[in-house]
Amino acid sequence: MAVENLSIKRVILISGHISTGKSTLAIGLAKRCDMEVFKTNEILKAHVDPQLANDRKALQREGERLDMRTRGRWVTDELMIWLRRATRKPMIIVDSGRTVEQIAGIRNVFGPIVTHIHLTAPIPELTKRYRERHKQGHEATDDYSQAQADKTEQAVDSLRDTADVVIDTNRCTVEDVLVRATCHLNVSGGRSNGYVDVLIGGQYGSEGKGQVCAYLAKEYDLLVRVGGPNAGHKVYQEPDPYAHHQLPSGTKRCEARLLIGPGAVLNVEKLLKEIAECGVSADRLTIDEQAMIINKQDIEEEAKLKEKIGSTGQGVGWATARRIRDRSDETTVLARDISELRPFLGSAIETLHEILSRGGQIFLEGTQGTGLSLYHGVYPYVTSRDTTVAGCLAETGIPPGRVRKIVMVCRTYPIRVANPPGGTSGPMSQETNWKEISRRSDISYDELLRTEKTTTTYRDRRVSEFDWGLLHKAVILNAPTDIALTFVDYLNKANRNARRFEQLTPATINFIQEIERVSGAPVSLISTRFSYRSIIDRRSW
Repeated sequence: MAVENLSIKRVILISGHISTGKSTLAIGLAKRCDMEVFKTNEILKAHVDPQLANDRKALQREGERLDMRTRGRWVTDELMIWLRRATRKPMIIVDSGRTVEQIAGIRNVFGPIVTHIHLTAPIPELTKRYRERHKQGHEATDDYSQAQADKTEQAVDSLRDTADVVIDTNRCTVEDVLVRATCHLNVSGGRSNGYVDVLIGGQYGSEGKGQVCAYLAKEYDLLVRVGGPNAGHKVYQEPDPYAHHQLPSGTKRCEARLLIGPGAVLNVEKLLKEIAECGVSADRLTIDEQAMIINKQDIEEEAKLKEKIGSTGQGVGWATARRIRDRSDETTVLARDISELRPFLGSAIETLHEILSRGGQIFLEGTQGTGLSLYHGVYPYVTSRDTTVAGCLAETGIPPGRVRKIVMVCRTYPIRVANPPGGTSGPMSQETNWKEISRRSDISYDELLRTEKTTTTYRDRRVSEFDWGLLHKAVILNAPTDIALTFVDYLNKANRNARRFEQLTPATINFIQEIERVSGAPVSLISTRFSYRSIIDRRSW
């Protein structure tokens, strides 16, 4: 039998007495580890009179008849027929094997790719579970001894002697059994080839992260966004650019699944609008049920910060503070409390685990910039969260050991929002102005003024010389494996015509080499302008 032609990589065979939890485990494994279930019970139902399809005794008798006629081979034969009928997933679960002959038949065909899990529990516990099944209408009688009277069922526990894994399900929840099984099978996510790449800003935000994220998005199975609606990531599209405020920037560029983590802060009205505009379905997007919701009062209170430190006034900081302050207040609203979000709700940890356990690739999109970190920026001219890699991972629920690459985005001339009347948006090293940038780059002054507006509040921006000290600090905090350099056309408008690295101006190439020396990381992605074909890709990964 050419099993290889069926593309089957793993066969999980489950056995155990009635009520040990075989089918529950099979369903859990199928969902968590992207497996498919072959149910021997369905085969038996197809062999008996339809009126007896739910009669346990009739199914037991039919199983014994088939065992006698085929010496247990019928399970393997039916499995092979089932596998040939349609394209199947590479990992399958057989629910369940009941005799030594049945299990031997499957091992003979599939050999080393078979793992046999046997479930067990004390008879009093099984009797209790069986009675619960009867109350729920799953069993015709509550007499467990009648089900056990079948001679095949009586011999089931002998299968534990040859099983690869034996799990005692007594005093265990469904989740307990599932976790133990996945760890025995090495499909728990702890030893897979899945990984996470992270992108963060190295300055004060507005580094052009959205365009870089959109470019990379097609390479991943899951896109993750952190932060809140105070950060807008603009992506090029025709006829007009699109600014993502809460969904990942690659949402429109690929079909990857999407995740908003538990550390996110959400404006429900704006999020639903963005979901509708991007045509995102509930089976594609998962919003962690513990994400915080911004209310009207949060926005009103935070508006006071606009005139002091240049806050966007979206209510993100106030909602974040309230999440901590009002933990004893039952009126605090999370995503799980919003009916309109219910179709999208789920668990970030489970979603991440699912992708990683099957070797998937995840892209985590940070927001704002390292210079705005609540802890590492110049206080009080900071945002309401830690914007470093560590902070973004914590908001999402990703362990540091999963990270493969860290891409830090820097622009040639850092910016901050314009100073509010009577206040300041924070210090900048060697502040300059857009007329000077226009003179150096040969980009018209009017174009720069039109372009350099904040994405969320459409306010003017301040600009400074490239801050080498800030770069060094951001490198210390984030340990980037790669740098993405944006706005190289601001060094020289001629760079807009470059499609390859060597086509950049000599001064630009020298500048990039200096960044590599100071950061100790390669400048792997270079954004030359705002268009579809705007990135020079020098990555080795």
